[in-house]
Amino acid sequence: MTYLPFEIIGADRPSRWLVTCDHASNCVPPFVNGGSLGLAQGDMERHIAYDVGAAGVARALAKQLDAPAILSNFSRLVIDPNRGEDDPTLLMQLYDGTVIPGNRNTDAAEREQRLDACYRPYHDGIDRLASRRDDTVILSIHSYTPQLAGRPPRPWHIGILHATDDRLARPLMRRLRNEPDLCIGENQPYGGHLPGDAIDMHAIAHGRLNVLVEFRNDLIDDEAHQHLWANRIAPILQAALSDADQPVLT
Repeated sequence: MTYLPFEIIGADRPSRWLVTCDHASNCVPPFVNGGSLGLAQGDMERHIAYDVGAAGVARALAKQLDAPAILSNFSRLVIDPNRGEDDPTLLMQLYDGTVIPGNRNTDAAEREQRLDACYRPYHDGIDRLASRRDDTVILSIHSYTPQLAGRPPRPWHIGILHATDDRLARPLMRRLRNEPDLCIGENQPYGGHLPGDAIDMHAIAHGRLNVLVEFRNDLIDDEAHQHLWANRIAPILQAALSDADQPVLT
């Protein structure tokens, strides 16, 4: 069976939204150490290998927004598509206290193979979808673990990440903070975008409206909750985009 490094859903959907999911899968392709990174299956099911629940939310949101979606089909531990090619964490050797045996002795040739087989095709796919119209809005869906090893619990239900371009993030945060039962983090549990990351590459470099939404993964760990959150967030995203499109009065 031919390995495909990404999946596109609804390529012909007309919305200006483009939903991306960089860490959708925990798949290790067969050409990478015979399909194993040397980790136990339990570790491959954890947040270190992929964003738990994010793929289901991305699919459901794309349907709600009538938008195309692109989802990676390789573990972030194989190679991280949300890092620039020159980022030292592109191939992680240690993550949240877990050593990644299959990455300990990767050489330049192995790194280049993973770039050519996984990373670059995925980004080429985003390029093609983002270029289908001039007013594309990129919505990047991620999830995070409620608590890293030895660290305090993370209280946020949703984190909104942005760099200097916060044209969409600001109205989205305002609307989410009007939801009385939600704890919203700005650039939490991580800081804003890294130079060369997926948003930088496909949105900021092209002046496209964008936002990265992080869901706490215990809230979206089954299909029912993935749909529940997508149904709740989709109209808020649409309203925030309408806000962002309004001219600034001076």
